[in-house]
Amino acid sequence: MARDYYEVLGVEKGASDAELKKAYRTLAMQFHPDRNPDNAEAETKFKEANEAYDVLKDPDKRAAYDRYGHEAFTQGGGGAGAGGGGFGAGGFSDIFEEMFGDFMGRGRAGGGGAGRGRGSDLRYNMEISLEEVFAGAKKDIRIPTSEICDRCDGTGAKPGSKPVTCSTCGGAGKVRAQQGFFTIERTCPTCGGQGRMIEDPCGACAGQGRVQKEKTLSVNIPAGVEEGTRIRLSGEGEAGLRGAPSGDLYVFLSISSHRFFQRNGADLHCKVPIPMTRATLGGNVEVPTIDGKRARLTIPTGVQTGHQFRLKTKGMPILRSPNKGDLYVEIVVETPVKLTKKQKELLEEFDKAGDGGDTHSPQSAGFFAKVKELWDDLTD
Repeated sequence: MARDYYEVLGVEKGASDAELKKAYRTLAMQFHPDRNPDNAEAETKFKEANEAYDVLKDPDKRAAYDRYGHEAFTQGGGGAGAGGGGFGAGGFSDIFEEMFGDFMGRGRAGGGGAGRGRGSDLRYNMEISLEEVFAGAKKDIRIPTSEICDRCDGTGAKPGSKPVTCSTCGGAGKVRAQQGFFTIERTCPTCGGQGRMIEDPCGACAGQGRVQKEKTLSVNIPAGVEEGTRIRLSGEGEAGLRGAPSGDLYVFLSISSHRFFQRNGADLHCKVPIPMTRATLGGNVEVPTIDGKRARLTIPTGVQTGHQFRLKTKGMPILRSPNKGDLYVEIVVETPVKLTKKQKELLEEFDKAGDGGDTHSPQSAGFFAKVKELWDDLTD
């Protein structure tokens, strides 16, 4: 009986890849034929180390070995060291399919092999507006797909005839073969896992049980969805092969940019430019809201660019919640352009009547005062 591979390398069963590699290198250097000429025992240990490391360094082979031991690689009495590891047809590949088939999309359904004919999942990219996100929406989409053949009702057989049970697998969709001490199931090579055979195929679908069509679907978009939200429509994907289950349709949402608002989670942000005179003297201004209405803001005298107003619950709805975010309005003070001669004279008169800016423009005056101090320090 072959020695345990972990014992050969001198490591524990849960050893990491690095530990396996280190143990193998140590043994390979110790028992290498070049270092041990005419030493049959060293040659045997060198081969054992190579065989053990060849299996354990591969995650798939290691998983099979941990579960089945050396029997995982036995084919007609040949060990893992025979024939370059013994992974021929019907060997490790079948074991791997048995162990991991469900994770790779195989064996979705039980008897009859229906899972193998399951229709493909489909993807549809949909762009929606911010207003649709705010209110929720119901949108119709048209998608090219395959549907159950009406003529044969999805059986794939010509009307008046029926599929017959596969003689190879007896309708199971799988055949069994003995591998060492355990039994391996494989997809039936005759019916492809369907369990049935079409002797007289339908002329409309050529025996597939499905035909290419374009169909219209309604998609309900809940209020408050985020960018990249995925909506799953179960069973609306491609029709399955000869009566097998249909796949699913996944609708991926993207939100188009808005001319006024920028979204940040449930909150909205909006920049509102106001004239210099309004910023100086104060007053009222109306701003848009995402629901199509208006909100009135009272601008205080002397407001500066960057000042924010918070309008509570004027933002976006929160998905599956009665709450809403807020709307933040940021003021941008606009400098006047294309002044008339009279307007320039008035501004010049205003500038001359000032006190150097200390009162009317404190930020500017404070900044240049600090700059002057810096220059004075550099020249001292």
